[in-house]
Amino acid sequence: MAETRDVLPVYVLADESGSMGPYEGDLSSGLNSLCEVLRAEPMVAATLRLAVLGFSDDVRVRLAVADIGHKTSLPRLEIRGLTSYKAVFEDLLARIPADVRRLRGEGYQVHRPVVFFLSDGQPTDKGAWREPHGRLTDRATTPTAPTVVACGIGDAQASTMVEVATRPELAFVARPEASIGQAVAELFHALTASLAASSHALGSGSPELVVNRPDQFSMAIEEAG
Repeated sequence: MAETRDVLPVYVLADESGSMGPYEGDLSSGLNSLCEVLRAEPMVAATLRLAVLGFSDDVRVRLAVADIGHKTSLPRLEIRGLTSYKAVFEDLLARIPADVRRLRGEGYQVHRPVVFFLSDGQPTDKGAWREPHGRLTDRATTPTAPTVVACGIGDAQASTMVEVATRPELAFVARPEASIGQAVAELFHALTASLAASSHALGSGSPELVVNRPDQFSMAIEEAG
């Protein structure tokens, strides 16, 4: 079977700040399940290039952009520090164009990257994140600008998730009655299904990004007003 030459870079940004401490196990379980399910479907794994990044005061690579079907180790998060959104978007401004150049250099047709952003709190850098976020998502400034899906749990505010997402319909917040552990589990379940569906669409010749709303979440735009 010929190797697919179309790939979709996917970045999972997981909040590692101190407030996520009680849910470290839920985060790790969700990430491990994501990787294992995608790895079990060779055609899905072949079209995705998955990275897992943990963020708090800075961004740390837990899984570099890779063909998940060929990776044997699973990402491990480390709870630490505060919640710098600025660090996230400054990191992605450098990381995504470099990853796309490398993949193209390997002969792949690279589709627009997608970022899945998960946070349980408001940014501790106040509004400093908006400038790098604006540059990252402006396709005139950054031709490889990603599509950003934002998911908020805990103290993350709906209005902030709407700002982070590249389109309002790509911003979600956990419903108040949902426990954070349950919300995290549902989020990774939906993420796995979204990536599998997006991969199949890529292989069909009609590429589109599929984003499923997680159970126990509502669209943030509905809550932001």
